Amino acid sequence: MVATKHSVILCMLLALFLSSPRMSLGARHLMQTQPSSAPPLPSLPPLPKATLPPLPSQPSFPKPTALPPLPNMPQPTQPKLSFPPLPNMPQPNQPKLSLPPLSNMPQPTQPKLSMPPLPSTQIPTQLPPLPTTAPKVTLPPMPTIPTALSPPPSN
Repeated sequence: MVATKHSVILCMLLALFLSSPRMSLGARHLMQTQPSSAPPLPSLPPLPKATLPPLPSQPSFPKPTALPPLPNMPQPTQPKLSFPPLPNMPQPNQPKLSLPPLSNMPQPTQPKLSMPPLPSTQIPTQLPPLPTTAPKVTLPPMPTIPTALSPPPSN
């Protein structure tokens, strides 16, 4: 960001130095004068035509033919895997769980919370009246602009 600011300032200073009054007067003078008859430019000699050697012919490739058949190879056979049967394991006897019915369980009691009474304050229902008269403000008079401009000083 800083480099960009410096380059913009440098470009502005360069443009300011190159835009001197003498350079602009010289440019105006060149633009207002008629171009003088410049000597005719010499004609260019004709360029020789480039001759390229003929392109070599593309070699012909053999035509593709049908592929020979693949040899029949016997597929290897894999032995069938057989697992012995799993032994029967006796299931351990687990005791049956029985839950008591919900209606017989005592319900927890929560303490009653008592809130203090709200204070009885009156909320105003009407707003106070607004003032109907605005303060008087005086502005200073506008300055006058001269209508006749003085001519620029002559050198």
